[in-house]
Amino acid sequence: MPTSRITAAFDRAKGEGRAALVAYLMGGDPDLETSYKSLCALRDNGADIIELGAPFTDPMADGPAIQKAGLRALAAKTTLRDVLALAARFRKDDQVTPLILMGYANPIHSMGYAEFAAAAAAAGIDGSIIVDLPPEEDAPIRTEYAKYGLSVIRLATPTTHEKRMKKVAEGASGFIYFVSVTGVTGAGSADPAAIKGNVDMVKRVSGLPVCVGFGVKTGIQAAEMAKIADGVVVGSAFVEHAEAAQESGDFACAPAGMGALAKELSTAIAAIAKV
Repeated sequence: MPTSRITAAFDRAKGEGRAALVAYLMGGDPDLETSYKSLCALRDNGADIIELGAPFTDPMADGPAIQKAGLRALAAKTTLRDVLALAARFRKDDQVTPLILMGYANPIHSMGYAEFAAAAAAAGIDGSIIVDLPPEEDAPIRTEYAKYGLSVIRLATPTTHEKRMKKVAEGASGFIYFVSVTGVTGAGSADPAAIKGNVDMVKRVSGLPVCVGFGVKTGIQAAEMAKIADGVVVGSAFVEHAEAAQESGDFACAPAGMGALAKELSTAIAAIAKV
């Protein structure tokens, strides 16, 4: 079942005494072919799990870098079905790396939860993070996901108290994405010491691995977050390479830049591994 790919990724990282590196890119940014090469570059340079963004016209939770990434993907006429096709292409040669679709509810609702779940499973998607679909409203899609073993990955923040966390954890699987700071993606990185208690609570209540993200851009920051979390999520720093590729007209620099950053991050995380 797809969830087992996620579990296996965390088990491998844990076996090496380190946190997992979770990398994000926007599907179709700056085009689908470059996205495919970037997926491979991330995988080849240490990304344990990849979040694959689906562009949306009103990305309320995203900061400037990922908003612009979505606009570039939309300008290239990328659709949700295109992103699923991109995942399917990657999955033909990679049966190991988990793929998490990250996006908003409207395109998925428009496609239909049943149709989307079936298509996501067929494409090799392992689960999703739907940032604007709270636990109180995701029962219909959870029902469809259960047919294919897809994970419902939920968000928690420093303001998520324990009672609320119990609700967030209900029906969640795969991992919990802990947003280290309040605000939009790309915001300043939190002090790991300041959020360690929150992360520990989320682990205890959910019983799931906890990945920390928002604002992590460098190997040093990733290594510090890796000391308190099961995984470290990096997004804006990767998509900035896609922006540079479009601006320069040299699309090859996107996978090259993302690969180099993934290597920096994964090496820094491994360096503080406790074996």
